Amino acid sequence: MSKGIYVAAIEPSSGKSVVVLGLMRMLLGKTAKVGYFRPIIDDIDEGEIDNHINTVLSYFEINIDYKKCFAFTRNEVLNLYNQGKSGDVIDEIIRKYKYLENQFDIVLVEGTDFSHDNSSLELDINMLISKNLGLPVIIVTRGDKTDLRDIVDNVQLAYDTFKQEADVLSIMTNKVHANNLKELKRLLKERINNDTDITVIPMIHSLSSPTIKEIVKSLNGKVLFGNDMLHNLSENFSVGAMQLRNYLTHLKDNAVVITPGDRADIILGALQANISKNYPKISGIILTGGLIPEESILKLIEGLSSIVPIISVNGGTYLVTNSIGTIKPRIYADNTEKITTAIATFEKHVDTDKLADKLITFESDIFTPRMFQYNLLQRALKNKKHIVLPEGYDERVLRAAARLINAQVVKLTLIGNEDKIKELVEKFDIPLDLKDVNIVYPTKSPYFEDYVNTLYELRKHKNVNLAMARDAMADVSYFGTMMIYKGHADGMVSGAVHTTQHTLLPALQFIKTKPGVNIVSSIFFMCLEDRISVFGDCAINPNPNATELAEIAISSAQTAKDFGIEPKVAMLSYSSGASGKGADVEKVREATEIVKIQAPDLKIAGPIQYDAAVDMRIGKSKMPDSEVAGHASVLIFPDLNTGNNTYKAVQRETGALAIGPVLQGLNKPVNDLSRGCTVDDIYSTVIITAIQAQEL
Repeated sequence: MSKGIYVAAIEPSSGKSVVVLGLMRMLLGKTAKVGYFRPIIDDIDEGEIDNHINTVLSYFEINIDYKKCFAFTRNEVLNLYNQGKSGDVIDEIIRKYKYLENQFDIVLVEGTDFSHDNSSLELDINMLISKNLGLPVIIVTRGDKTDLRDIVDNVQLAYDTFKQEADVLSIMTNKVHANNLKELKRLLKERINNDTDITVIPMIHSLSSPTIKEIVKSLNGKVLFGNDMLHNLSENFSVGAMQLRNYLTHLKDNAVVITPGDRADIILGALQANISKNYPKISGIILTGGLIPEESILKLIEGLSSIVPIISVNGGTYLVTNSIGTIKPRIYADNTEKITTAIATFEKHVDTDKLADKLITFESDIFTPRMFQYNLLQRALKNKKHIVLPEGYDERVLRAAARLINAQVVKLTLIGNEDKIKELVEKFDIPLDLKDVNIVYPTKSPYFEDYVNTLYELRKHKNVNLAMARDAMADVSYFGTMMIYKGHADGMVSGAVHTTQHTLLPALQFIKTKPGVNIVSSIFFMCLEDRISVFGDCAINPNPNATELAEIAISSAQTAKDFGIEPKVAMLSYSSGASGKGADVEKVREATEIVKIQAPDLKIAGPIQYDAAVDMRIGKSKMPDSEVAGHASVLIFPDLNTGNNTYKAVQRETGALAIGPVLQGLNKPVNDLSRGCTVDDIYSTVIITAIQAQEL
């Protein structure tokens, strides 16, 4: 079952509130613990609260702190986007949503309102948020256009757009004219011919009309009479400018009378008509021009038995009338009549049992890089580990260290001279408080002689003497690796400055491999736009034989599983299935058979070409009976030349984040960096190393 559902409007005034209120009632009927979240709210004045949040929390009595229910205001998001920090927006939204997800059985997430310009940006943001939260989407559109084909075209465009990024659970077209309901639903089902739920909801006049309270708020009016009737609906309005005898013939049910404040005849006549059996009921009177009736008229009104709201506003009659016509009605927490009407409308026209069943059985296969990185961070935070960074003089390492310390995700040791590191931190203006990290210089460490003697004992059978051990232990890679061996640190990340061999040689000499593991290999987590792929081996083994390639595949599948990725292994080659011939493809074919014997439960296909492994259409055509073809999550390259070039090509051409290389098979985690690594690469690799250390 999905832990949440995302409601996304695609245009202003779509009636999204009706869907949200109805869904909340539906969900509370299925489970007691339902949360509510609005990633982005409209800008509000200081001291005010978002009306959507207030309405849902108060009416349904949901116990959530208000500030937990949203992440940003609209302006905050725009400012971050203008600074190129769109990723920070998504990261914070994921963090806040995940907090609620952990507290509740299911969370109802309501998208933005489309109440301003930048509609295309809002659509993109809603798609991005729903994708990164991994939630099924209910698209809400409006259906009050006269041309039904225009409505259908608009719905299909919205569906096709969202379908590229997220799973669309339902399409709800709101505010449909009653005589169009059946025909519009038929046209929509005909156009979107799949199992997506199609719902049409009629225009409900009482929900589409502003209340007197909304008019007062919009026009900054002053209530003279009728405070207890401000929820009256203004379903019509008319201007009282003619003589009373003529104006009375223009009154309509639930109309707002708009007249200058000095027209006592219209005011009193309208009030009298309201209580007369021969005329329609009015909802209120708006007095324009900032004019207040004379004292004698006010006294007369006070003595009446029934008084509708009378509101005084500034501005001329024409301007006020136009302003009232543009007011967009809303549902407020204290207007229970509108809320109950909205819920009743939803329940009448939506098949809630069918929708609930689809939600219960929903499983998303979308796993975005942002969500992957968030999950990594949360796992690392559960059990903080101590990671050593031997390259303490590199600016990128220091900047990554600052981020890691700020996130409080690991304990850190930097290897180097403390004064020099302090000088670099100041030179590059890095926000790193050195009191929060351990800094050690190898030859000045109180453990130095113990480390030297330990290395000597471990390597003397290889003709290493004490002098050689002392020289080696002065090297940052040997010293950092020995910290792990002795239990003074849990893992090491290096390679920003040093070669792979320089980083790995000490680990291979005395950390050594896990029992049953014959070969150390590596993978990259390739964070593509809508999924995470595991690439192996792209960094360590130049030309593995079939047995080694099989071990790399099994190790890579286990690493994927350890990090929450279902392993579906593709053994890559230049041909798919049984068509190819030659030594290279035979090696892959033999390796695939070895894996099937050693790990019979593992989903694997090979030999298979890259396109057939990741593209469903091509995979189905080339290997129609394979459950891996088109769905591969772990891609094993036949040699280092192919793997290294492919991962770099994918990284550069798609902008994918490549986390790694992450080493597999060592007794304790040591991970190598590319010398072209970024601060993000180092940050992510340290977190992965910490998680690997948790597994020991």
